[in-house]
Amino acid sequence: MNPNKALWEKGDFTRVAQSIRKSGESFVKGLGITKGLKVLDLGCGDGTTALPEAKLGADVLGVDIASNLVAAGNQRAQEEGLTNCKFQEGDASNLHELKDKTFDLVVSIFGAMFAPKPFDVAKEMVRVTRPGGRIIMGNWIPNDPTLVAQILKISSAYSPPPPEGFISPMTWGVESNVIERFAGAGIHKENISFTRDIFNFELPGIPSKLLEQFRRFYGPTMNAFEAAEKNGRADDLLRELEALFSSQNKSTSKDTTSIPATFLRVAVVVN
Repeated sequence: MNPNKALWEKGDFTRVAQSIRKSGESFVKGLGITKGLKVLDLGCGDGTTALPEAKLGADVLGVDIASNLVAAGNQRAQEEGLTNCKFQEGDASNLHELKDKTFDLVVSIFGAMFAPKPFDVAKEMVRVTRPGGRIIMGNWIPNDPTLVAQILKISSAYSPPPPEGFISPMTWGVESNVIERFAGAGIHKENISFTRDIFNFELPGIPSKLLEQFRRFYGPTMNAFEAAEKNGRADDLLRELEALFSSQNKSTSKDTTSIPATFLRVAVVVN
């Protein structure tokens, strides 16, 4: 089994995704989506951006490696009566089931960055995009002081070393890497632009409630706690993460949590 498939099917990312629904909708509003636009949402999870894209009139295909998230996405689309949005399993580094030059827009928000073989990921995204079409990625930034980069950084310190040849997903948050990877797919750097953007994690309850969602349902954090348990360090990991979530909470209410997380927004125009 692809290790990524095992990682993302291990938990239930739908539980974490509930806290970023509003940010997903807000992000999609800025994509310039028009009725009938053909959109591929890659590493889509259960549709945090795919469903808002469909609600704006796009014909959306969501592709994710985790079968449980694909099923959840199809269920959400069905419940909302979105016949223009469907989900299927697929690997961002090998989209063999998708034809060349099919999509007007390829969107991948914290999705394709986790796939192995980043040069293959860039080539596949470019291959399935029609000339003049766009690719939009949202990627977490290594060593960024905000929430998700710090969760992954702290978790890695408690986890076993990655296998030889492993390329960190966080390398997609470095502009020079993005330019190099898309150059390998024939994209000139003049066709790539970058901005810093923010996703907010919001939910009712105190920050430790959000942390509990990550601990129980987010594959990388689940793995970190399993490794820490074996080493007798689970309490240390929990303390570090509790301090992180508490310090990053910007909510003015004791009964809600609102934590902004900075990411690198990548925009590519395909030749």
